[in-house]
Amino acid sequence: MKKTILFIFLSANLLILNAQDRINSNNFATRSEVIAQNGMVATSHPLATQIALDILKNGGNAIDAAIAANAALGLMEPTGSGIGGDLFAIIWSAKDQKLYGLNASGRSPETLTLGYFKEKGMTKVPAYGALSVSVPGCVDGWFEMLNKFGSMKMPQILAPSIQYARNGFPVTELIGFYLTASARNFKNMPNFSEIYMPNGEGLKKGDVFKNPFLANTYEKIAKNGRDGFYKGEIAKTIADFIQAQGGFLTEKDLSSHTSEWIEPVSTNYRGYDIWELPPNGQGIAALQILNIMEGYDVKSMGFGSVDYVHYFTEAKKLAFEDRAKYYADPEFTKIPTEKLISKEYANERRKLIKDRASSTYEAGNFDQANTIYLTVADKFGNMVSLIQSNYRGMGSGMVPPKLGFMLQDRGELFSLEEGHNNVFAPKKRPFHTIIPAFITKDGKPWISFGVMGGGMQPQGHAQIVMNLIDFGMNLQEAGDAPRIQHVGSSEPTGEKMTDGGEILLESGFNYETIKALMLKGHKISYDLGGYGGYQAIMWDEKNKVYYGASESRKDGQAAGY
Repeated sequence: MKKTILFIFLSANLLILNAQDRINSNNFATRSEVIAQNGMVATSHPLATQIALDILKNGGNAIDAAIAANAALGLMEPTGSGIGGDLFAIIWSAKDQKLYGLNASGRSPETLTLGYFKEKGMTKVPAYGALSVSVPGCVDGWFEMLNKFGSMKMPQILAPSIQYARNGFPVTELIGFYLTASARNFKNMPNFSEIYMPNGEGLKKGDVFKNPFLANTYEKIAKNGRDGFYKGEIAKTIADFIQAQGGFLTEKDLSSHTSEWIEPVSTNYRGYDIWELPPNGQGIAALQILNIMEGYDVKSMGFGSVDYVHYFTEAKKLAFEDRAKYYADPEFTKIPTEKLISKEYANERRKLIKDRASSTYEAGNFDQANTIYLTVADKFGNMVSLIQSNYRGMGSGMVPPKLGFMLQDRGELFSLEEGHNNVFAPKKRPFHTIIPAFITKDGKPWISFGVMGGGMQPQGHAQIVMNLIDFGMNLQEAGDAPRIQHVGSSEPTGEKMTDGGEILLESGFNYETIKALMLKGHKISYDLGGYGGYQAIMWDEKNKVYYGASESRKDGQAAGY
């Protein structure tokens, strides 16, 4: 869908995303922030938002509501999420007055080896099919969150999604678009059409979708707990199906799966602490970008300026070279996280940036990846930043019979290059693209937020932070403002950047800026819809109220009470 932008922008300085007619004069805000005192929810589907809000109103806390919303999105937005995928979360505990991180990503099959891929002559893990499937970590993540912080029981939390799965719900506009596209891609995959093409064609906007198979699966999870998914009938169905399709996932792989509570890591950006989770995710790339950008007077550059886009793009290139080389499962390799996110290292790397676009950068040397995002806050002061995904839209194309969901294809993100940090190995977690984020100020919670969309995510996180802190945008405007996405960097799968990649600019950057960037040696293109989706909640300590925002690129909604 990418084309040269010349003919698009010659007509010119049209800021299509501007909302200049709004009386409050926030240039890019498509709507006002939502403000409420007792609780706030922001998800990419209005019905999921309402489910979570009802949980809060009925006495549940933010953790209960986040799980309920995630379950609803697995049903209502299967193009971006589901229990066949993985989960990451950052949770602010009001009781403990601290952040907790959860890595609920699954591992590769124990009996699949790098040698198998080599024997088959493969240089990459296939994008689809049984070989791309790793253990789905989402359900275990739910129970970890619930057992540590929740206040309700799982049957109560899953009840609304079970009801919607049985009785049906209308498909929303953007999800309908992606479901139609997914039908074209997966229609010949086993069991896909039975669930997602009920009338012989892809579901579209306004169609009422029922998924009784998923309702049954949710009921078993509600009744039997975590083991209802990872042991017994469901686990056997998944394992038997994948092996019949030529894969290696076993019941033992599922039953032995564990999530991990981890410490979030942070950098301070102009007085605000920006928090991400360490690898195997890519969150620290956002911190690396921000550390480099802190050395420039971003505010004086101005939003959308030539200098801003140029220096941001070069900072991203530098961070992503380290991402390609170092980010991997920390159980298998020592990752220099502290060094990578240090100010001293950022100062060294910043010196490499020149006035013209660079075609290549080397990673630093040391001595030693469609998604859903949601955030919830409650009257007790708890806040949850949660992201969950099957990767590459719906996932692997592998739909186990009669269970109602597709399995993820995260295994595609392994490298098959021997000696690489992210090289495939049995029982290893692949490099992960999905990342939740959080901002604190003076040790107090400020903003829980996320941006969806593969390699766009750390770029989006950094841009949101600069929109808020450098450019003074409000919570809604910060997400609606047009985004920059650089593509073509080296990847953790082994691909190398050789020609500088290209910048994808969303509508809203004027032609004079684009022309000047091209004169600096940047390649500019446009992309239809590849800029992610943003949800956010902000705590106003002074007035004791929450602000909520949900961007207009997706079908989402922020709501409070």
